[in-house]
Amino acid sequence: MQTISNGYRGLSLLLDLNLDRLFSVVAIGGALMAGAYLGSIL
Repeated sequence: MQTISNGYRGLSLLLDLNLDRLFSVVAIGGALMAGAYLGSIL
């Protein structure tokens, strides 16, 4: 039971790290797209 709990905790940590990385990529991509849009207007 302890092994299952430790494995679940590791999987949860990995998922949290990946979600954080995914959010960073989406935020950077959104900022670049917003900058390109504003640059094309101005």
